[in-house]
Amino acid sequence: MKVAVVGATGLVGRKMLQVLEERNFPVTELIPVASEKSIGKEVTFKNRKYKVVSAEDAIKAKPQVALFSAGGSTSLALAPLFAKAGIYVVDNSSAWRMDPSKKLVVPEINGETLTKDDYIIANPNCSTIQMVLVLNPLYQKYGIKRVVVSTYQSVTGSGAKGVRQLENERNHTKGDMIYKYQIDENAIPHIDVFQENGYTKEEMKMVNETKKIINDNDIKVTATCVRIPVVGGHSESVNIELKKDFDLRDVKNTLSNAPGVVLEDDPEHFIYPMPIHAHEKDETFVGRIRRDDTQDNTLNCWIVSDNLRKGAATNAVQIAEKLLEKGIISNN
Repeated sequence: MKVAVVGATGLVGRKMLQVLEERNFPVTELIPVASEKSIGKEVTFKNRKYKVVSAEDAIKAKPQVALFSAGGSTSLALAPLFAKAGIYVVDNSSAWRMDPSKKLVVPEINGETLTKDDYIIANPNCSTIQMVLVLNPLYQKYGIKRVVVSTYQSVTGSGAKGVRQLENERNHTKGDMIYKYQIDENAIPHIDVFQENGYTKEEMKMVNETKKIINDNDIKVTATCVRIPVVGGHSESVNIELKKDFDLRDVKNTLSNAPGVVLEDDPEHFIYPMPIHAHEKDETFVGRIRRDDTQDNTLNCWIVSDNLRKGAATNAVQIAEKLLEKGIISNN
């Protein structure tokens, strides 16, 4: 099976290559694609070197699937060209997420909805993915009225430039700043651009994408997204108002059996999710589950996941695996 990775030299693109290799996706030929300045450079996959090619050459090579992590404008320009050539596109940017004609997929939740007509498939925002993995099993059992989320997001969410700024500041080295302010020893309540309503684009992604993935526009979601000086993954404090009352033991049992979710909830022994432990893992971890005593049918929890893996690369590869499982693409 020929597989293209568009944006192969970026932080998420490199992680996609790593995840494809780790999960033994049946790649017979890799087609790495990047910007013009990277054409001719080499990437390594399964101990073999592949030269980076242009998008045009990648389309001519006719891969069955293309994993995109090259930014929204690139995806808007190139994804339709790949799709027109009969290549299935899994796109990690925000370009297609809220397009009503495109599916926004977390395989554990709505992967079964994919069909042979879905040539462009949107990969959700990293913060949304880990949250909905916990919300969906609760939604199925109790219904959800309202969600209040505050995020504590890793610098890896800003790509290599975010990591470099943090490292430079910790090493007292001058360099480019992707953030408006110092990130080391700081917390910046500003991710993506501010909208007219006072929320950032990142916050509104969480609001809108959650409703689309769970397929319920009546769920109320409000978010505050914060960048912190951490590398391992994103953390979220989530307050969930359910439609029905619950027993905490049942909630924990439901989440412990949810696909892609690991329950880490033993405060007596100081066991709770942390990004340092989620780093380089594909699961989403949930803990600190407790009743909100100020409001009926409401609980609080703490959700952590590696944003480069389940929040981006792993989810994209899992979508490709779902296409393979359903016979939409084939390795024969």
